[in-house]
Amino acid sequence: MILGSLRRKFPNPQHPIHKPLMRIIPVVDLMGGVVVRGIAGRRSEYRPILSRLCPSAVPAEVARALAETFDLPELYVADLDAIAGGQPAWRVYEELAACGAQLLVDAGCANVGRARAMSDFQPCGQPLSGVIAGLESIPSPEALAVMVAAVGRERLVFSLDLKDGRPLAAAGAWRDCRADEIAQGAYDTGIRRMIVLDLADVGTGGGVGPLELCRRLRDRLPDCELVAGGGIRGRADLEALAAAGCDAALVASALHDGRLTPQDIAALTSVAGPPG
Repeated sequence: MILGSLRRKFPNPQHPIHKPLMRIIPVVDLMGGVVVRGIAGRRSEYRPILSRLCPSAVPAEVARALAETFDLPELYVADLDAIAGGQPAWRVYEELAACGAQLLVDAGCANVGRARAMSDFQPCGQPLSGVIAGLESIPSPEALAVMVAAVGRERLVFSLDLKDGRPLAAAGAWRDCRADEIAQGAYDTGIRRMIVLDLADVGTGGGVGPLELCRRLRDRLPDCELVAGGGIRGRADLEALAAAGCDAALVASALHDGRLTPQDIAALTSVAGPPG
């Protein structure tokens, strides 16, 4: 009954009667079985999260606190151990899904086998709403194209990973390319969902760096879902991302620190009814 009531709180953001002005997606960074606070991509310095929302860094307890406070439908999970080459935290994903959220998961998809495994995984009987393929993990543009074919463009999400504005490209073919060129290349493989994330901004509260990049990508790729995050200080930054054409924003620290309130979130995620 508890799971059923939680799931009723979370409408499907893709359903036509639910049209938020902007989607806000809380981020859970997993490392060593707990939720950690990411700071500027320096993963060796990450420590268990300290949050105003709950006294725990246990993933399910953090997810439950986010759900109860902000009532948002999605949860972005960055499995930092898997991104570093370890195995996905399948059990933790199950526990997070049991809190009622639809999961987008970055588990370091470096090959089609990992991407298929993530696509086939159904925590609590529900498939992941997004399988993340990150620039820092993908070995080649060709590998990304194979992942798109295997997972489908509606579920595979390409993460344009940056650091201080420079692409973090694992693929040699992309190492000397500009971010715009990489985004276009990913789009040409079939990608229609894209995250723009500068790790140098994460957890700093210094503002979102790639705003201008987001504007250019919105003009260049008008039919691509565009998500951005990192460095968000409060509502003004979210409004700036929306004005830049972003469909959604990834947020962590500002939710836990109280810089974003439930009222702020409600104002940005107001849901329009069906046409007519």
